[in-house]
Amino acid sequence: MTIDIPPPAIVLVRPQLGENIGKAARAMLNFGLTDLRLVSPRDGWPNPSAGPAASGADIVLRQARLFDSVADAVADCAHVYATTVRKRGVTKPVVRPDEAAAAIRREPGGSAILFGPERSGLETDDVAIARTILTVPINPEFGSLNLAQAVILVAYEWSKGADLVQPSVTDILPPAPQEELDGMIAQLDRMLAEAGYFFPPDRKPTTQRMLRTLFTKPGWNSQEVRTVRGILSTFASPKRR
Repeated sequence: MTIDIPPPAIVLVRPQLGENIGKAARAMLNFGLTDLRLVSPRDGWPNPSAGPAASGADIVLRQARLFDSVADAVADCAHVYATTVRKRGVTKPVVRPDEAAAAIRREPGGSAILFGPERSGLETDDVAIARTILTVPINPEFGSLNLAQAVILVAYEWSKGADLVQPSVTDILPPAPQEELDGMIAQLDRMLAEAGYFFPPDRKPTTQRMLRTLFTKPGWNSQEVRTVRGILSTFASPKRR
């Protein structure tokens, strides 16, 4: 039986700026996460500064839930991860974002990932609630990540197993069948021969091979082949004005 594993909740503990909450929401939605939980935000909630910073991730902000304590925010979660780069005197397993994402996808029960305030990070009592510490391999000489950066690193690792796809501006058409491409090249050959392009004659095979290489490199789709053939047909039978 397949177990349906829910995406992890992102829990911002005592976040300070509305802009940072909005940026974190944007990072979440980029990678398919929508469960945002806020624990005692400094400037209250809702925060008018969050919306513009979210850049369209309004659904995450609308659904965000407010809690008075970390314990309340993660009460329904079986697995709780605390993001921190510092040792807090609490002995717990330590994993990287990719390891945490794999464990979350593998283990039944809800999961939550805690992120601390912008200036100070999670307190020792916050970390104590978690079962696992999540830390990012980072330059020991400069280990400062802003809130949205931390969220996006973790959300990205989760997204690798979430079947998200790279969006495209337009639909990508499949490559043209070889028959269509051969027909276009043959049409061009005939027109070039009639125009006296292949000169001297002994260079014709080499030139034809060069043209075929040119036209077979891009992986043309059917629409592109029809377009080029339409251009060639216009040269063959120019319209009179």
